[in-house]
Amino acid sequence: MPPRPARLRLAAAAGLALAVTVALYAFGRIHTPDYASSLFGRRGDDANLLKAQVGTALLVLAFYQLILALWIYQRLPGAGAAPRPIHLAHRIGGAVLFVLSLPIAYHCITAYGVQTDSARVALHSLAGCFFYGAFAAKVLIVRSRHLPGWALPLAGGTLVTLIAILWSSAALWQLAQP
Repeated sequence: MPPRPARLRLAAAAGLALAVTVALYAFGRIHTPDYASSLFGRRGDDANLLKAQVGTALLVLAFYQLILALWIYQRLPGAGAAPRPIHLAHRIGGAVLFVLSLPIAYHCITAYGVQTDSARVALHSLAGCFFYGAFAAKVLIVRSRHLPGWALPLAGGTLVTLIAILWSSAALWQLAQP
């Protein structure tokens, strides 16, 4: 069991994740959707196609982040120790991923809110809310010292998994449309 301060930091990260997730969920449920809202001047199917394309770039970037993290933790077979620029590339990649996700999330929550009409849409809505909660927790975890060795990889792996869920429940579905 981790020492008391580490447990408190882990509890704080979990609490932050829950608070952000619940806040986004609540906003998405009480907000009146604006189906005519635009994303960079695109509306309707054009906006959804743009979100699918940017979402695909986010998925690629998430796997890039995963590879860099495996390299940093010396879990990438045959790669050896990661040089310092890899650490910086990982940080920059995470920041770019977060910033690129914001317009998509903003459009989703303002145009559609949190919907639970179908399993696919409910999964996407809930995963979107949880993504930002998990991201907030990861930022707190990465800034904390003396946490168990599994905390940061779990937080990062959760983000990659959520991006894959978000992509497969929306972007893949959109791109597969005739």
